[in-house]
Amino acid sequence: MDYKTVTQQVDAVIEASLDGWIDQLARLVAQPSISAQGVGMTECAELVATMLREQDFEAEVMPTEMYPVVYGEGNGRSSRTLLFYLHYDVQPPEPLDLWESPPFTLTRRGDHLFGRGITDDKGHIICRLAALAAVRQVLGELPCRVKFIIEGEEEIGSPRMPAFVAQHKEKLAADACIWEFGSVDHDGRPTQSLGMRGICYVELSVKTAEIDAHSGLGGSIFPNAAWRLVWALNSLKDENERIRIPGFYDNVQPPTTRDLELLDNLPDDSAKLKEMFGLAGYVRGLTGGLEWKKAAVFEPTCTICGLESGYQGPGPKTVLPATARAKVDFRLVPDQTPEEVLTKLRAYLDAQGFTDVEITFLGGGRPARVDPDDPFVRLANETAVEVYGKEPVIEPIIGGSGPNYPFIHELGLPLVSAGIGYPGGRAHAPNENIRIPDLINGIRHTARIILRFGGITP
Repeated sequence: MDYKTVTQQVDAVIEASLDGWIDQLARLVAQPSISAQGVGMTECAELVATMLREQDFEAEVMPTEMYPVVYGEGNGRSSRTLLFYLHYDVQPPEPLDLWESPPFTLTRRGDHLFGRGITDDKGHIICRLAALAAVRQVLGELPCRVKFIIEGEEEIGSPRMPAFVAQHKEKLAADACIWEFGSVDHDGRPTQSLGMRGICYVELSVKTAEIDAHSGLGGSIFPNAAWRLVWALNSLKDENERIRIPGFYDNVQPPTTRDLELLDNLPDDSAKLKEMFGLAGYVRGLTGGLEWKKAAVFEPTCTICGLESGYQGPGPKTVLPATARAKVDFRLVPDQTPEEVLTKLRAYLDAQGFTDVEITFLGGGRPARVDPDDPFVRLANETAVEVYGKEPVIEPIIGGSGPNYPFIHELGLPLVSAGIGYPGGRAHAPNENIRIPDLINGIRHTARIILRFGGITP
């Protein structure tokens, strides 16, 4: 069969089997797998392995120091190997009162499907399985060898993934990789994300006494943990958002001419994001355009993600806190590393007199990018046009982080995105959802990448 006939038949199978795959998605969503809380992790790993075996793939649940990794593989007509990286863990569903339907019950409202993990990332697991099943049904076999690595720690920073990849380098060897996400933008154009910033996530904590004190007793003579931490935090950035840690920017690589060309071609979503989040404006007076786009992804950050100290309940309580904690993340750009940030942060706080501020490393990973002109990237972009009828939006790097570094630099793989997300998907938030047309197109796009990678070409 020629390529056009094959894709037409694959699309017909995808449409005919859609309800069954939505049922499988409901089955997967119904199993909680909250890595931050340790809820349902082993059970979900076993379920994912079972679902792989049901599709005639070999699968094993591989233990790690924390949550298991599910590995799967299947043979095909070609020895070329396509690796799928995915994750089965999800974010906590709280606050529960903001959900319009139970978070672990897939609920359909119109063309939308709601549930925790439905877009991040359980829907993408189903997307890959559905695409492979459709291709196999039409061809009678897969056109290439496939492997799966489906982890359970992505939502807590994938702390063990670099070591896991290094340890199992031969087992995970492949020729290319489809990454765990993919989406369309506000205008329905598919996005191609070719890199991610790194991250260094820490908790800063201070203890100034064994117990909280009456603020009248100690307010003018006791050290206050909350103030102590606020002063330490205040020292990290200046009023222009510049991070004050000496040497912090030493290894930052500026965007290349090619990067700036790709950024300039991206849509300017500054007005849409401003409206979506109810912002009065952007920092440093940014208003949009290339400088706004460059700042959003090619600048490192220092973000206070949470603060905790003293009394937080209703009404007054005159208390002087003995302890204070803050969660802080640093988003890193090439060629920064979490290790250097930790070292420089410790040295800076000590130099500022904050030797009493304890740093607890909560996780991190290095930034990494794929060559935008790699043949596999071109293949993914060409097949996106076939499905969506629009040229993909190519992002040289995105603001978020993930464990792509070991896949790019240890395994030497080009990574592409293809999937089912859209800007209103509310990943990590209440009422996480996908749109059924996006699910269909994500499966169709994945199937075409598999076909073209396996040698079935127009």
